[in-house]
Amino acid sequence: MERSLIDSIVAALGASSSAGTGAGGSRVVRGIGDDAAIVRSGGALCVTSVDSMVEGVHFRLSGDGSSNPYDVGWRALGGALSDLAAMGARPGEAYIALGVSTAVGETRALELMRGAIELADATDTVLAGGDVVSAPVLTVSVTVVGWADSEHELVGRDGARVGDLIGVTGRLGGRTTRPMPRLTEGLALARAGAHAMIDLSDGLASDAHHIGERSHVLLQVGLPRLPLAEGVTDWARAATAGEDYELCFTVPPTARASVERVLRDVGDIQVTWIGTVVSPGPADGPNPPGVSLLNERGEPVRLRGYEHSW
Repeated sequence: MERSLIDSIVAALGASSSAGTGAGGSRVVRGIGDDAAIVRSGGALCVTSVDSMVEGVHFRLSGDGSSNPYDVGWRALGGALSDLAAMGARPGEAYIALGVSTAVGETRALELMRGAIELADATDTVLAGGDVVSAPVLTVSVTVVGWADSEHELVGRDGARVGDLIGVTGRLGGRTTRPMPRLTEGLALARAGAHAMIDLSDGLASDAHHIGERSHVLLQVGLPRLPLAEGVTDWARAATAGEDYELCFTVPPTARASVERVLRDVGDIQVTWIGTVVSPGPADGPNPPGVSLLNERGEPVRLRGYEHSW
């Protein structure tokens, strides 16, 4: 499973993944474990994320018309930029590597790039380079680079504290084909005092768990509180569908009014308060660090977000 392999890679890297024991490793501020890595670059901080999409796994171009190349290009860049939003970084540059099959060809590959170019223009992102190779199926790998002046400007997954409120932007469960990454909102939330943040790419059930696990706390989420996207009628789908690319974050109660104000000021963005952060139980007992999803009767419900398997 995807999560298991990531955990195994982290274990194989050992301390070098976070402490930077290799050559130049002292430049690494944050390694594996957040939405993006943070590396010192001169006097600034370079925030980098890599995201990949593969035909047949993340999208389909054939027959049923479930995706078109333009939307694939937009979504590939949008998903990567959403990682920068979750860190509160300013957008900078993007690099796109395409693996193009003979079935896709040059015309449709160019259409894919047009989708990415439009989103780059809309988000002040510079497409600075990339690569093109032949491949059995269409693949898109995007590297995005964001910037910050200080580590204190950025937010990770590991800062949630007992007593924090849990909020989400926008509405959940809609799975838009052209997501608009919440870059401005991520910056605003970081400045308003967010303790922890993540983008909802795999579904709230999985992504909120990452915050709890990394912060060694338990996020208690009331499922009936979830803001449902148009056409979504049940909170189970809203919690598990994935590809919302909204932001889930925790803030101290004293920051609630400030968060509501700044999100309103940056674009009248809806914020919904869906729960609180509490002390967890032991890792091998009931209520370990992670997330507890509660139904309308306050009973825990077992749900999981999207995860690729092989």
